[in-house]
Amino acid sequence: MITKRSLIATAVLSAVSSFSVADSGDAAIPKVLVTANPFRTAESDQILTPAKVLSGDELRDKVGSSLGETLSQELGVSTSAFGAGASRPIIRGLEGARVKMLENGMTVSDVSGLSNDHAVGSEGAVAQQIEILRGPAALLYGSGAIGGLVNVVNERIPTALEKKLTGQIEARYSTVDSGKNMSGTLDGAVGQFALHADGNLRNADDYKIPDTRVLNDPASGSGRLQHSGTRERNAGLGGSYIADWGFVGASASHLTNVYGIPSDEGSKIDQKQTRYDIDSLVRKPFDGFDSFKFKAGFTDYQHAELDEANSPVVIFKNRSLETRAELAHSPIAGLRGTFGVQTENTHFSALSPEGAADTVPVTHSRSAAGFLVEETSVGAFQFSGGLRLESVKRSPVTGLDRSFNLKSGSLGALWAFTPGYGAGATFSYAERAPATEELYSGGPHDATVTFDVGNPDFKKEASRNVELSVQKTAGLVRWKANVFRNKVRDFIYGHVTGNLLDEEGNPGDELRERIFQQADATIHGAEAEATYNATGSGWSGRVFADTSKGKLDVGGSLPLQPANRIGASVGYREGAWRGGLSLVHAEGQQRVASFETTTTPGYKQLNANISYTQKIGTQDVTWFLLAKNLLNDDIRLSTSILKDIAPLPGRNFVVGVRSHF
Repeated sequence: MITKRSLIATAVLSAVSSFSVADSGDAAIPKVLVTANPFRTAESDQILTPAKVLSGDELRDKVGSSLGETLSQELGVSTSAFGAGASRPIIRGLEGARVKMLENGMTVSDVSGLSNDHAVGSEGAVAQQIEILRGPAALLYGSGAIGGLVNVVNERIPTALEKKLTGQIEARYSTVDSGKNMSGTLDGAVGQFALHADGNLRNADDYKIPDTRVLNDPASGSGRLQHSGTRERNAGLGGSYIADWGFVGASASHLTNVYGIPSDEGSKIDQKQTRYDIDSLVRKPFDGFDSFKFKAGFTDYQHAELDEANSPVVIFKNRSLETRAELAHSPIAGLRGTFGVQTENTHFSALSPEGAADTVPVTHSRSAAGFLVEETSVGAFQFSGGLRLESVKRSPVTGLDRSFNLKSGSLGALWAFTPGYGAGATFSYAERAPATEELYSGGPHDATVTFDVGNPDFKKEASRNVELSVQKTAGLVRWKANVFRNKVRDFIYGHVTGNLLDEEGNPGDELRERIFQQADATIHGAEAEATYNATGSGWSGRVFADTSKGKLDVGGSLPLQPANRIGASVGYREGAWRGGLSLVHAEGQQRVASFETTTTPGYKQLNANISYTQKIGTQDVTWFLLAKNLLNDDIRLSTSILKDIAPLPGRNFVVGVRSHF
């Protein structure tokens, strides 16, 4: 164990110290704006709100069949890995409702935060960029975003007029699952009206696994992982009127997704979502204010959990209406900021169509919040702070109403002690209302093979997080390092008791009893990353390491904690050619909760990519080859409920072509 700790410590220190020497000067690295940040600053300026933005070639190389897979090798981010169809990002060991999912700055009102077997209702294949954000700016979007937020930006409501018809179309084939994926976007304008369309189709069979389904158990089977296939269809349309004063627009989208759950029971989920959004911006609405934004979104979501006979066992529904209004004021005494209000009105249920106990009763939830985020600079110091006040009420048909008054705040400071270098500190306090399922669950959940039991008397969670950061943001060599400590009072988690129940909650042999409980917890960790010539021509490189440890204060680890990781990559870009190689090593995870039965072995994941871009007429056509898990390693993630019975895919080659016009 001492050796393992030394490995991570050495990697973190090396990433900071070995790249501190002076370099040859500033590279021509373009800035990518973080749209979820109220000040729309660049990724490299996010020391007070640590951010990562995936876009362009990097996003296309990493995009996978789920959002969790796409982001799984980013600093401090792991994935729940519930088969190929459902995989949600986990940030610094926090998951579910503590990591908020956004699409174009609005909540993705699916039910993916309730359980790891539920897929995120947003598609990365048609995204222009995907943002990971923490810190004061996260308070604009929800008090419960203790871990942070992920924003998928697809610009379905255009904000600019294109001079000509533009778009992208991509087709790819993957060998590990005979997967076929086609996606595309199209943007144009007629006068002052901007129009957008996008779509994605994905068909994938059960994927191949490197070894046996259960580690070291030949009787468990090998070859392909049964019930791991996916079938997805996703389409969106949008338009807006754009003028000098701003814009106003609307969009509609529809998603269908049928995917397998590779558990012993062989369940599958049939997911449907229809979404309508409006978005508007008025520049200089009146004296003293720079802009006014108003957004509204309505989501009609449903998924059915099907048994092997394709009969529904539980039907989840969520109908949600969200509104947001933001007003950005002009600088006042050096302060610039945004304040606004947000409301959300949802009807959620998880009901049994067969007369068994309902998993979650029909529950009406209402929330209203006001928020403020401000930023100022004083000499070499930059300060950023945010405040959010929120009221939440949950009203189930059972009559056990609960109301929560939440307050959250964050304050950060950055010291630019020399040009191109900065050191910062951030403190945040956030309160989270217990989710509907944590309060009112009382029935079977077939996909996780559990009988879930909530507690309507739960208190609100309260998180106190301290983070120290240092980074270098100029030159060919850039680096950053963070350490953090998060104390959470009344942390809610699912405890698997070991009792077996039937679908009515009586003693049986079908389902494991999972009782939601509360206890104080502490999560702490460190991250470091160094890059060389990240987007320029010629050679480039990256090294990173991250570690996170979550414990209950009464003793024992939190469940499903990420393993310590260290990774490195090298790339080369010249003219029409681009290629790269990356290796991630994860240690075995020995820190398990008292009710987790097995530890997780370590793994090595070796990936590669190569592409060639040529001009055909007026179009840029890129031919690409991606190789994933080249070592064919048996990869089992400690953050996955299915880690003992569902390894990640084996060696996979992805061939494809992409055209920009």
